[in-house]
Amino acid sequence: MCRINPKVDIAFKKLFGSEENKDLLISFINSVMSPDERINEITLKNPYNLSDYMNGKLSILDIKAVDENGKLYDIEMQIGEGYYGKRALYYWGKTYTNQIDSGEMFSKLKKTVVISLLDFNYFNDNGAPRVHRAIIAKDRDTNGSYEELDCFELHFIELQKFHKELSRVQTSLDRWVTFLTKAYEYDKNNIPEELAKDIEVKKAIELLDILYLDKKEQEIYEAEQKAVWNKKEEIRTAVSKGKIEGKLESKIETALKLKELGVAIDVIVESTGLSKAEIEKL
Repeated sequence: MCRINPKVDIAFKKLFGSEENKDLLISFINSVMSPDERINEITLKNPYNLSDYMNGKLSILDIKAVDENGKLYDIEMQIGEGYYGKRALYYWGKTYTNQIDSGEMFSKLKKTVVISLLDFNYFNDNGAPRVHRAIIAKDRDTNGSYEELDCFELHFIELQKFHKELSRVQTSLDRWVTFLTKAYEYDKNNIPEELAKDIEVKKAIELLDILYLDKKEQEIYEAEQKAVWNKKEEIRTAVSKGKIEGKLESKIETALKLKELGVAIDVIVESTGLSKAEIEKL
């Protein structure tokens, strides 16, 4: 089994954000975008470098790249729920506006795409869970689009909503999400044929199985892994407490704790029994 979790920040950046692995990033981007938007080449804007990582230079936007047509991509691996929709728009806005300096021509601005891999449930689904959402600009009345306003796409991939068995895995995105959520089940000598159909996914499993982290990278990885576990345990404990204790004081305490941890309001409503209005008032 792969000993490294690809969802941990430093491992994700090293695997997908390194110059030698650009083919993996291209394949992943193509699995998310529509077929008519496939890309053949990218230039990494912030290639993985341990020194930059340790100095915090790679800590705000995860992986930034530009394709052969000038379109920009920001790929985010996120574990924190708090106000993520607003954060995604902020990430898009920063990437979009940073293309030009003050006084330069707006005509230089290129379309910018944010792809957010969410290791939590963010959207409420009516019916069957939707793993992938693509948000674009449309005319509210006609549903039409306008070329000059076609400057952004926000893609949200909710990893925890993916429950397909291998026999039902069909698309390239299915294979990438399976890899990200179940990497611990595979190694370079145990790659299911359903995943090996994509040579880049196969390569990712092989690389992850032998991915070398030096002493400093291993320390960072372990610290980030521990932080993820601690955050999830705090949320589970707070949710459990809210369900078990019925007193209003306990519900309020739990609601405030969950909000502090960045949990979505709808989840707090379900966990505490308080109304959305009561929580917002708190």
